[in-house]
Amino acid sequence: MGKEAATTTKKRAAHVVLLASPGTGHLLPVAELARRIVAHGGGAESTATLVTYTNFSSADLYSTLASLPPSVSTAVLPEVPLGDLPADARVETRIFTVVKRALPQLRDLLRSLLESPSGVAAFVADLLSPWALQVAVELGVPRYLFCTTNLMALSCMLHVPELDRTTTCEFRDLPEPVHLPGCVPLRGADLLDPIKNRSDPAYRLMVELGENQRLAQGFIVNTFDAMEHETLVAFKELSDKGVYPPAYAVGPFVRPCSGSGGEADKHGCVRWLDEQPDASVLYVCLGSGGTLSNKQTTELAAGLEASGQRFLMVVRFPSDKDCSASYFGTAEHGDDPLRYLPEGFVERTRGVGFCVPLWAPQVEILNHRAVGGFLSHCGWNSTLEAVTAGVPTLAWPLYAEQRMNDVMLSERVGLALRPSKGSIRDDGIVPREEVAAVARELIAGHKGAAAREKARELQKTAAKAWAPDGPSRRAFKAVVAKWKEHELPLACSAEAAER
Repeated sequence: MGKEAATTTKKRAAHVVLLASPGTGHLLPVAELARRIVAHGGGAESTATLVTYTNFSSADLYSTLASLPPSVSTAVLPEVPLGDLPADARVETRIFTVVKRALPQLRDLLRSLLESPSGVAAFVADLLSPWALQVAVELGVPRYLFCTTNLMALSCMLHVPELDRTTTCEFRDLPEPVHLPGCVPLRGADLLDPIKNRSDPAYRLMVELGENQRLAQGFIVNTFDAMEHETLVAFKELSDKGVYPPAYAVGPFVRPCSGSGGEADKHGCVRWLDEQPDASVLYVCLGSGGTLSNKQTTELAAGLEASGQRFLMVVRFPSDKDCSASYFGTAEHGDDPLRYLPEGFVERTRGVGFCVPLWAPQVEILNHRAVGGFLSHCGWNSTLEAVTAGVPTLAWPLYAEQRMNDVMLSERVGLALRPSKGSIRDDGIVPREEVAAVARELIAGHKGAAAREKARELQKTAAKAWAPDGPSRRAFKAVVAKWKEHELPLACSAEAAER
């Protein structure tokens, strides 16, 4: 390459490449980040490429990709083999294996984008794909990690390698709580689900995850200051000392309401809500991946009936083996999930309750005036949707970081109630009597009223976060400014791509 080309520079703020790991809960916030990059990332010339995986692709994936603006292009990495994994491999093991085995294809894609006219200003891998940052290091591309959950969960993931080095017992048996800077103390039982069994392959992969996350030059986090102020302050102190890269709280990212008609309300649940009194309905949904056992499904339904409260429940097929059985989508059962409810339940509760099979328009439901509470698995997308709608939560964590979220929402934020730990049976089942008690308390009790007031306060601060001078908008501008600082000679870019 000639001297003239060698001194020509490429503005790297124009094009950002984002990688979403498998699962709707990761794809949706990464897609929203892509939208905001092209809308607020420095002018009309800003573009993005959203990269996903063929493995575990679903209708949600393709509908989300189709909804992106024209300035966001998409790429899907080829399928990688997983036949050697055991049938009972954890969901995390499956995800991490896909990410690691697809690195050669990702490297080829990034090389081609580097050689294209738009170049690559920055590469952003999502929370569960930090191995991909190794490719960005090889190619000399600025690299960031998008945390699709909260900063407390990220802090825990970063701390896992240290816990691994300094302890020998199972984390669930730790004699003292784990104190992460700026976070509420966590019992071992409340830590990330995949690190609770050292003999499971997912455990060692989680240690690798925490190590590779440190390759990022910055963390973009789907949270906001009022939600995690103490954690953000403590994390900044560590970042200023060089312990961690800086964190940018740019949330909350929440899907906009799409309206209550047509496909969004094909089961009529929003129309049913229109007929209910204000703040009188408990919305029950355990996320896109959460599943209950047959016993727990029966106890939950019986408890809702006994509570006397109005409810709208999304019903999924139960699983006695895996509480995340729906994570990669629901298999074709040729069946109706409502038939797994107690006999006569739907008929007995008609008028007071409304049951929806598999899916409901959650954002529209949470923003409906009739909804007064949300029985939730505490997944972070659902949590932020509840916060921005001003709805308090009844915490029912199932897997991943959801127990940590439960602790934060219940003990620090004051947004959530939870079943009494003393009431939970030895087999882990929350009995119907406790379900009825906490449902009544959330909708009609004093604690529920206090949580509802806290939810309204958080709703206001969440709305301000992305105002023109809001803290999340400022954080977003700060990280975009970092990308604009990076200018790379074309010759250097080509040389890096050849390595």
